[in-house]
Amino acid sequence: MDESMIFSIVLGAVLAGFVQGLSGFAFGLVAMSVWAWTLEPQLAAMLALSGALTGQVAAALTVRRGFDLVQLAPFVFGGLAGIPLGIVILPLLDIQLFRALLGFLLVVWCPFMLLVPNLPPVTFGGRAANGIAGLLGGILSGLGGFSGMFPTLWCTLRRMNKDTQRSIIQNFNLTMLSCAMAAHAASGSITRDMLPAIALAAAAMLVPSLIGARVYIGISELTFRKVVLGLLTASGVMLLASSLPKLLTGGGVILPA
Repeated sequence: MDESMIFSIVLGAVLAGFVQGLSGFAFGLVAMSVWAWTLEPQLAAMLALSGALTGQVAAALTVRRGFDLVQLAPFVFGGLAGIPLGIVILPLLDIQLFRALLGFLLVVWCPFMLLVPNLPPVTFGGRAANGIAGLLGGILSGLGGFSGMFPTLWCTLRRMNKDTQRSIIQNFNLTMLSCAMAAHAASGSITRDMLPAIALAAAAMLVPSLIGARVYIGISELTFRKVVLGLLTASGVMLLASSLPKLLTGGGVILPA
């Protein structure tokens, strides 16, 4: 690795590690905003996956407030059921159109929730509805690694307190990322040449992730909600930015999630 590559990996990992430590998700969103411009796509995708998994493991060991297995279980079981569905659907889907529609939903709905903060919480459906949110997250994971978007949005619509929401998303993503990492390792997507970069990213993001987790403990419910909705909006913007040019030019390249 040359110096510019090392700098890019460290910068992306530091920024993404802090944001994931603060919010419980969005490592790939932040890291890819740096790595997509400087690293080979396959390496960037594997770094984003391994870094996000490292951050979730660290967070699971350090931020345990709000853990409720009864609340978490429907999301996880739904997600595990959704992953194979997403893999089956993927070849049948216009992935760029799907990304554009998902991005449009996030860009419209999340700012609306920020501008109208007194919307009543969604209360219908109970654990079955939570399982459907997990199922959609699992399908999105199988379609390209967007596992946390729907469960995060659903928990926000439910107006769960920040500790419960973070615990659900943190452990849901940990499960989905572990499955994805195992699948990539089994398929040979992670090569020996990638290991030094993966180790560098993991080392660089660890301390910022722990700092972000400490900041999370001190922020209010309202601030946490704004952070989550802001990150979801940014996710929508990035989805639109990556998909619209391909739709307009008729290209079919799938960008790394």
